Order: sequence, then structure tokens, then C-alpha cells
Amino acid sequence: MNYKDGKWAKKILELQNNDGSWGFFHSLSISNFKQSMTTEQALRRLEILGFTINDIPVQKAVEYMNNCLLGNEKIPDYYEKGSDWKSYIDLMLSTWIKRFVPDNNNVNKISDKWAEIVNNSFDEGKFNQQNYETMYNRVLLPEKGKRIWGFMNFYGISILTNRLNRRIEEAFFDYVINYPYGIGYFGHNNPINVLPNVFQSKRTSEYIRMIDLLVNYKNKKCKEKLDFIKKWLDKNKIDNVEWDLGRDSKDNILFPLSDSWRKDEDRVKDCTFVISNIIKKL
Repeated sequence: MNYKDGKWAKKILELQNNDGSWGFFHSLSISNFKQSMTTEQALRRLEILGFTINDIPVQKAVEYMNNCLLGNEKIPDYYEKGSDWKSYIDLMLSTWIKRFVPDNNNVNKISDKWAEIVNNSFDEGKFNQQNYETMYNRVLLPEKGKRIWGFMNFYGISILTNRLNRRIEEAFFDYVINYPYGIGYFGHNNPINVLPNVFQSKRTSEYIRMIDLLVNYKNKKCKEKLDFIKKWLDKNKIDNVEWDLGRDSKDNILFPLSDSWRKDEDRVKDCTFVISNIIKKL
């Protein structure tokens, strides 16, 4: 199914700058500056609409991000003085490059650093916060007194995909699934092991976006830990064929994919397309 020629894609592509960016990079910047969307928001939406590295707009964006990662260019976002901003910028840029180019030497260096930190943090079979902080400071070398970043967010889960020691990865997955606040960035503040109460809801679309990160981990034992989600999705099929998350799931991020949801069949088509792709990876 092709959503790349629809009005949502056209709107985003019209706003892309010549350097490949959409202006400010980080999603939170949108609340502080008058800009219709950030580079991150544009890439997130284009990815959902089916754009890949084979598409010229994505190639331009990846080249821009790679130049920023190398220090040849700089994102225009404001600098957070109290935090380890350099590591965070590297993490954000690497995450988005990796989502379009899984094997990039510059990104792999960042991935390996985070994997080293997390591998050591779970070395005893469970997460050790003190070990995490020690390894973070040793590997990423933040300025003294700067707030360090956690990994329970979109960037951390993405950058660590298929980079951890296999034994550690299973303990890591248990931690992620049971983490009481879910994966930061998606607005869904409940643990992954607690399914949404109402299937046809915006909360379910937020939940599905978290799951879409985890299904990219190839470890078979990790996938088995997500079996309860597959059963839940199967249970909520319409006539054992399609899915419908309802009108409330429209969030202008994951949905809609079609130009309009005036017709119920277009909403069902969109929901079925997204969930089917997740089922295939499960």
C-alpha cells in the first residue's frame, strides 16, 4: 500500500529546507519557536508513511544529520545547559540515521558506546543504577555536574536495537516491558505489560508505537516475551480479518495515513496496514 503520494507526505516535503532539514531538530523545540514542525517530527511522519533511504528527501535529511553528527554542521536547537547535551544530540541524530540506514559507521560508534553502558548495567541479570551512572560517565565523558540521560525512551530503545549482548538483552527486555512509565516520548505513561483498557482509542495507538520499536529486536527469546501482545491484537480483529482503532486514534502522527477518514473503510485500511506490519515482525 502506497501512502507516499498522499497529501500528508506532500505537505511535509514542501516544508523541507535546501540543507535537508526542517529547521529546529528536536520535537520539544516546537513549543518554544514558531515553526510548523521539526526535522524529527517530519522524519517520524515520513517513516510512518513509508519513506526510506531510497527516497531523495530522506537521503538529503540523512546527509544533513550525518554532517551534524560529524560536527560539520550544527542543529539550531537551544542548548540545555544543565544536561549532557552533547551526548543527547549525538543520540538523537544517531537514532534517526539508524532508522533509515541500519549500518552506518558513525552511528555504530554511538550505538556501541550505549551498548557498553547498558551491558554493564545489566551484568548481574537486573538493572543496576549505580553501574549505569558509573559507566555513563566513563564512556560518554560528560562535563562534571551535567545531568545524564536514561535509556528508557525512543532514542535509547532504538539505538540499542540488536546491539546488546544476547544474554543481557533478555534481562533488558524484561526491564523495558515492566518499566512502570513505559517508553518515554510516546505519551503512554503505563508499563508495556499492561494492555490498554479500550482497544479503539488514542492510547492504543500510542501503545502500538512503543511496540513497533520492540518488534525490531531479533532475539527469539525477546520476541517470545511479546506473545501476549500478538494474542491481544488477534483477539481484537474485526471478523478475524481487519483492525479498527476508532476515530479517537487519529493523532496526526501514526494516523491517518490516508488523505481522509471521512469513510470508515479508509480508517480500517490504515489501522490494518499498521498492525499487520507489526504482526509480521512478532
